Amino acid sequence: MAKAVKKLIRPKDGRVIGGVSLGLAQYLNIDVTVIRIIWVLLLIPGGLPGLLPYIILWIAIPSEK
Repeated sequence: MAKAVKKLIRPKDGRVIGGVSLGLAQYLNIDVTVIRIIWVLLLIPGGLPGLLPYIILWIAIPSEK
């Protein structure tokens, strides 16, 4: 019995900025709002704790074709 392989991608539909939050939410099978709230909370202390990982993931996670 073969398992379906989960892929981490940035979907084209449903993006707000780069699709990182939506891609992570789909991969982890949780609501995208939870991921977006986490990003906002990471931005509050001065931006860098949330902005730098977001940019790195935006570059690293492939976009849906």
